[in-house]
Amino acid sequence: MKQVILTGDRPTGRLHVGHYAGSLRERVKLQNSGNFDEIYIMIADAQALTDNAEHPEKVRQNIMQVALDYLSCGIDPEKSTIFIQSMVPQLTELSFYYMNLVTVSRLQRNPTVKSEIQMRNFEASIPVGFFCYPISQAADITAFGATAVPAGEDQMPMIEQCREIVHKFNAVYGETLTEPQIILPENASCCRLPGIDGKAKMSKSLGNCIYLSDEPKEIERKVMSMFTDSNHIKVSDPGRVEGNPVFLYLDAFCEPEDFSQFLPEYSSLQELKEHYQRGGLGDIKVKRFLSQVLQSRLQPIYQRRKEWEQRLPEVYEMLYQGSMAARERAEQTLEAVRHAMKIDYFTQNSLLQ
Repeated sequence: MKQVILTGDRPTGRLHVGHYAGSLRERVKLQNSGNFDEIYIMIADAQALTDNAEHPEKVRQNIMQVALDYLSCGIDPEKSTIFIQSMVPQLTELSFYYMNLVTVSRLQRNPTVKSEIQMRNFEASIPVGFFCYPISQAADITAFGATAVPAGEDQMPMIEQCREIVHKFNAVYGETLTEPQIILPENASCCRLPGIDGKAKMSKSLGNCIYLSDEPKEIERKVMSMFTDSNHIKVSDPGRVEGNPVFLYLDAFCEPEDFSQFLPEYSSLQELKEHYQRGGLGDIKVKRFLSQVLQSRLQPIYQRRKEWEQRLPEVYEMLYQGSMAARERAEQTLEAVRHAMKIDYFTQNSLLQ
């Protein structure tokens, strides 16, 4: 069996360090590992429209922004197919067929859907498209025969629902679709970075993000404004490391060599944490260290993005060619699905047989 990856992001804004730590960094590693035959990376504009239907220009404007973020992070169009979801109409048809295999109550139990509905205040009036996006996501994954989906832990319920749809389809119509597995970040701290305001999730809509395209001065400003431990008022006060956003970010991004370069009085992150916990270490010093670490990690990304911004016609052509290649691959799956469902009426005169 071919080893295939499908992953992607909604183009509702520029990508941030939560995306990078949670999935982008892992995608680049997997892309360069040589362990996968095909890699598809989707800009999920149709999914973004499920809660931005009245603001299509917002989605349109961010397609190029997300593509630039992909390229600047190291996604290589020679190794990965980057495409736009709505340009692959086969995905919509697959979603329609899968809707018959999922109940409303099962969608209502999906933890990711429930939390997203609450976050967007959709409790009283849920758009049907948004409610059904786990089904759409299953179509995205299965259309390319994906065996693996790199994602954060918040997407685990979505992958599980996809696996249920695959199992139900194969049980009803015969072995046709491939069950995917989720690939979580190796570093557990990367699974879900909080916002700089200390809220549970970094979110573009909450305005609590550090973007991959932020200039160094903006990164510094945001880090220095970060929420820490509300009880750590004086330098001498013992501080709490668990749940402290500054230390969660250090867990995700700090490398041993960062200490010799930026904070030589400490030999490791553990030593820094212990000093903070017993008191005598101020938030400003820790934040300044985090700012230097983040700037060091993001500087190459920032520079590559500036270079790609001067080559927008190439980015456009890459998206067009990727979308056409994705359309061709998804059509192969759709043909197999139609055949399994016995609705390929005009293939080899099957309706007459």
